[in-house]
Amino acid sequence: MILLVLFIGLVALVVINVPIAVALGVVAVVAMVATSGVDILPNMALVLFTGATKFPLIAIPLFILAGAIMNTSGISTRLIALASAIIGFVKGGLSMVTIGASLFFAEISGSAVADVAALGSVLIPAMKRKGYPTPFAAAVTSSSATLAVIIPPSIPMILYGVMSSSSIVELFVAGIVPGVLGGALMMGVAYFLALRNDYPVAEVFRMARVWTTFRQAAWALLLPVFVLGGIFSGWVTATEGAGLAVVAAVVIGGVVYRELTWRGLKEALVEAGNQTAVVMLLVATSAVLSEYLTEIQLPQQIAQATLDLTDNPYAILALLNVFFLVIGLFLHSAAAIILVVPIVMPLVTAVGIDPVHFGLVVTLNLGIGQQTPPVASVLVTACSVAKADIWEVSKVNVWFVAVLLAMLLLVTYVPIIPMALVNLFYN
Repeated sequence: MILLVLFIGLVALVVINVPIAVALGVVAVVAMVATSGVDILPNMALVLFTGATKFPLIAIPLFILAGAIMNTSGISTRLIALASAIIGFVKGGLSMVTIGASLFFAEISGSAVADVAALGSVLIPAMKRKGYPTPFAAAVTSSSATLAVIIPPSIPMILYGVMSSSSIVELFVAGIVPGVLGGALMMGVAYFLALRNDYPVAEVFRMARVWTTFRQAAWALLLPVFVLGGIFSGWVTATEGAGLAVVAAVVIGGVVYRELTWRGLKEALVEAGNQTAVVMLLVATSAVLSEYLTEIQLPQQIAQATLDLTDNPYAILALLNVFFLVIGLFLHSAAAIILVVPIVMPLVTAVGIDPVHFGLVVTLNLGIGQQTPPVASVLVTACSVAKADIWEVSKVNVWFVAVLLAMLLLVTYVPIIPMALVNLFYN
């Protein structure tokens, strides 16, 4: 009953256009005061501060900044050119270039919104000029950008790792196979739609073109090798790897390619600062709500009530999938992770579900939420870039959302897919 009242209050505030972070804070403060009185208010400032000062969270602004620098220093355009040279000759090849570029870009930015904003501004107009329908161009760009929350590094995975006390490095490793498999399946869907609708070929395959674009993009391709190689080998933590990503992006964009200007660096810093402020305010205000929920032991009550119904891990995963899919319709992925994960973790632990495995389930669920209205943050961004109607784009996007749903079922019920590399390297 308490959870329902809190959720209704939160939704009511969001509906009247109160920012989600502020709405979380208001709901938490009202609940705390109603339970403990006004004497509790001085402690809330401490909770806000400590909630946003956890060391792993530093990785979030650094990965966002690295992605922004990539976009302003010519790194992104070189990756797009290489992908176009390799697979642009296939029917509907430019849509596959979009998916391939998303796979590359996701390895640094970690953000689906950043992915679609950066790549969409280049690739959507290019597809429209080649004769692709606008809804298709927006749909393939939007859905492929969601791979950014599956392939490491992933900002939602960092948040989940902090909220669940799970290994962020293991979460990153678990995302590799589902991310690559999801990209391959999306390319298959794009090829099917291209054949059915006779979409054009981007360019003729030329080995000389592949070699030229490869040489131009070689340093850009080394970025994820430096960053992810350092993280997976244990030489650096995920947070240190994020700092390494920024340094590498500055060196490659400014020294090697000589396209990173002071103005571009300033724009990247401002963009990263704006995105970071949104996420960190969410983290801080949700810490107050989490404190309240912990005090009244609501997570434990929910865990016990669910276990009274069933203790079958697969049945509980099915219930949690439905729950997160519904939550994803209304909440941004960061807000959903911060708000819900601490509530359900006691249940997940009680039935013996691996928290790393569950992290991939949560991430995929909320990635689907980025594509499904009414919130659909990534889809809305793609439609804005393409100047397309969201409902027309959604009619095409169902094909790609079906791929994400198939990946969700595979990851949920065939845990060897996300966990094979984790077990190989860490167990």
